[in-house]
Amino acid sequence: MSLLAVDHVTQTYTSASRSLDVLKDVSFTVEPGTTNAIVGPSGSGKTTLLSLCAGLDRATRGHVMFAGHDLGALDEDQLAAWRSREVGFVFQSFRLLPTLTALENVMTTLELRGTPAKEARRLAAEQLEQVGLKDRLDHHAIQLSGGEQQRVALARAFVHRPRILFADEPTGNLDGATSRAVADLLFALHANAGTTLVLVTHDLALAQRTSRILELADGRIARDRVVEVAAS
Repeated sequence: MSLLAVDHVTQTYTSASRSLDVLKDVSFTVEPGTTNAIVGPSGSGKTTLLSLCAGLDRATRGHVMFAGHDLGALDEDQLAAWRSREVGFVFQSFRLLPTLTALENVMTTLELRGTPAKEARRLAAEQLEQVGLKDRLDHHAIQLSGGEQQRVALARAFVHRPRILFADEPTGNLDGATSRAVADLLFALHANAGTTLVLVTHDLALAQRTSRILELADGRIARDRVVEVAAS
């Protein structure tokens, strides 16, 4: 069974003057453990599609299925519980809580799932060590570089071993060398955890590192191709 299935999804936004179909009859599946990139020009529907797959928005028409369950049939509390159990997120803007330390930012993911504080602290410290921030546990976000902040965000996303991780332009705010280092870490963490990865990116070099690329244009899948040998 596919882990994720998008079935004839259309997403329409309506204003007082007009209706706009941002996604138009989109269908595809994602297999467990794979790496998948969604690419396309600005306005093609990439982030909208990611939001639907992650249960952050609801499709106007069609279905988004996760492990055979229709996300559209879940209420908001059920969706939140599903995301807490199954999903990790990485964003371009990091989205760390500035008043918390690196350790506390990572602990929040576990504490929201009911993990006892002592165990959450241990697991968060271990995950931060994996991303090379053993010596930065007690630093607040404002004290960290952009690359270090994204490493904290990666630790937070992976610490609960999600079945699927959604990344929206994960290297978009980073310079070239830092971007490559963060990408290396993202794929290493994916391989270690066996997490399914779905990322949106404008960076074609990053997309080429995945095993499959979905190209969106004007709200439709223009091309769906397997990358025979993902770059290291």
